[in-house]
Amino acid sequence: MARYTGPVCKLCRREGVKLMLKGERCFGPKCAIEKRNYPPGQTGSGYRRRQSSDYAMQLREKQKARRIYGVLERQFRRHYAMASRKKGVTGKALLQILERRLDNVVYRLGFADSRSQARQLVNHGHFTLNGRKTDIPSALVSVGDVVGVRPESRKRTFFKDLEESKVLTKKAIPSWLSLNAAQMQATVQSLPEREELEVALNEQLIVELYSR
Repeated sequence: MARYTGPVCKLCRREGVKLMLKGERCFGPKCAIEKRNYPPGQTGSGYRRRQSSDYAMQLREKQKARRIYGVLERQFRRHYAMASRKKGVTGKALLQILERRLDNVVYRLGFADSRSQARQLVNHGHFTLNGRKTDIPSALVSVGDVVGVRPESRKRTFFKDLEESKVLTKKAIPSWLSLNAAQMQATVQSLPEREELEVALNEQLIVELYSR
């Protein structure tokens, strides 16, 4: 499957906001947005972003969402189609679907510093969904589902370090998830509400783009 393998800091600079693609580095002075907050290919910090058309703003918002969640175009379209068939606000339903992806849940629980790292951990089969080994990052969790680290994987250095450093107990977990750090498993308590989602997105622009 195709995947972007270039410098991810360029993606943040292109969108003009932090997409949180490099974990802890995004909070430090080495963040590209802190040093060069202008699009790649431009010369100097004197660059001024031009006023964009409505279509350009809608497209950029869709690209921003794709890059935040690490989803390719075809898969993003499938998520949107699923959201459009649900009752209620389509934009909210789309964000709920993106948040319910297994790789995002692993990231939200603090098992990974970024969604790309979480996707890799899921791909390598380190997590279970309702007791069954799952290696599909795009698998959607539902209310009542239990996500956990496989017993065999807990013996690995990566997860041992997480347990010994008690990192999981220090990270803020969304209220729609309930984490048992000692057992390294979590339960999906509810669907995430819009105000609980810490993503700088205007989902209505995405809906307008696909409604053209």
